[in-house]
Amino acid sequence: MLSKKAQYAIKALSHLARKFGQGPVLIGAIAEKEHIPLKFLETILLELKKAQILDSKKGKGGGYFLANPPNQTTLAKVLRIVDGPIALLPCVSLNFYIKCDDCDESNCKVNHVFAEVRDAVLGVLETRTLLDIS
Repeated sequence: MLSKKAQYAIKALSHLARKFGQGPVLIGAIAEKEHIPLKFLETILLELKKAQILDSKKGKGGGYFLANPPNQTTLAKVLRIVDGPIALLPCVSLNFYIKCDDCDESNCKVNHVFAEVRDAVLGVLETRTLLDIS
């Protein structure tokens, strides 16, 4: 299940993808239009800026905007930034792997099933971009 933080990040990025090429968007406008608490949104957008998904402009006419065209940022990348691992078990994660203490992965049927789940989910999230949700 996606965290509330990930849901808000996707809603905000979807909003910014729809406004791509139209200049910076005020954080307050995003919060109001997408029904996201302003303080929470500030934290999320700063995190996405640090990860170079977003950029910002200060001063009059300032706000946030996508650093790249919407079709260049996958949903998998966004979710990894905001929520961390996409895999449901740490022993099948590609980017956040942690070996289970009590398991032999080569013979673990749970590991094999959840690796299939991970691959199916990634098959969608790695091919879908912000353009698909805008």
